[in-house]
Amino acid sequence: MTYRIDCLQYANWSEKIFRQMREGGVDAVHVTIAYHEMFRETVLNFERWNRWFEQFPDLIMKGQWASDIDIAKANGRTAIFFGFQNPSPIEDDIGLVEILHTLGARFMQLSYNNQSLLATGCYEAEDPGLTRMGREVISEMNRVGLVVDMSHSADRSTIEAAEQSTRPIAITHANLHSWQPALRNKRDDVVRAVTENGGMMGFSLYPHHLKDKSACSVESFCAMVADACDRFGVDHFGIGSDLCQDQPDSVVEWMRTGRWTKGVDFGEGSADAPGFPPQPDWFRDNRDFGNIEAGLRAKGFDEADIAKLMGGNWYRFFAENFTPPA
Repeated sequence: MTYRIDCLQYANWSEKIFRQMREGGVDAVHVTIAYHEMFRETVLNFERWNRWFEQFPDLIMKGQWASDIDIAKANGRTAIFFGFQNPSPIEDDIGLVEILHTLGARFMQLSYNNQSLLATGCYEAEDPGLTRMGREVISEMNRVGLVVDMSHSADRSTIEAAEQSTRPIAITHANLHSWQPALRNKRDDVVRAVTENGGMMGFSLYPHHLKDKSACSVESFCAMVADACDRFGVDHFGIGSDLCQDQPDSVVEWMRTGRWTKGVDFGEGSADAPGFPPQPDWFRDNRDFGNIEAGLRAKGFDEADIAKLMGGNWYRFFAENFTPPA
């Protein structure tokens, strides 16, 4: 069976977007439900999604296990999996790791751009690696089946997480630094550490992560995918689009600044253009995944490898890592 799985979106969710998922044949999406929210605020975000599941039962359903993707696919729906881009929902309490997994969380980043209680973010000048609490939390995440995500973490912290974790970790949304040297993109030694330990990386369609940004061509993107697969193995990659569809520009400020500064941190944008950049014209929304498949086909990928990259690899990763170890 073939799947279309996107391992990161943070859209301004609406019936329109849910219907576009169905038009695009998207079987599962990992959605961010916390950037800087603490535990109670994150619970309210779970609650909001529960209302959407009640409102649109013909379009979306809650995903907790890989098998839920098959249920969604068989019934013409999209399975929604939850994740956090910051460890703020666990606050300073390791016991909340299991609670949040029970509620439905399946991914948690150990840091978001800045230093956290667990690891260093990619915007810090120095990266001392995992903290003492970070090592303990990774062990607890491994125990319950909450995937370690290092998408916004710095290099040393990511390599140490891949080595510390007894289960494969993920970079759900990033690209190769050698292709586009953004702070958020990953250098070869980082990608190697993650993939050699069985981990996964999702390729991002967020323009600041793309070569030539909004003007990036599908040919250039697929050439980067081919390079990564040649060097690190096709079984370790998928899509993590980082699609932020219909979000107002004010959300960028929330993402970047949260509560940690009174100023404005423009992050991967610039002071002249702090809002969301336009998507490339070949990937505007969930209806455009076919353009990626066509681009991969034109690059010489066979159908089996296209199926892996578009969802098969993520399906396998979900199946192996959302439950406690056997």
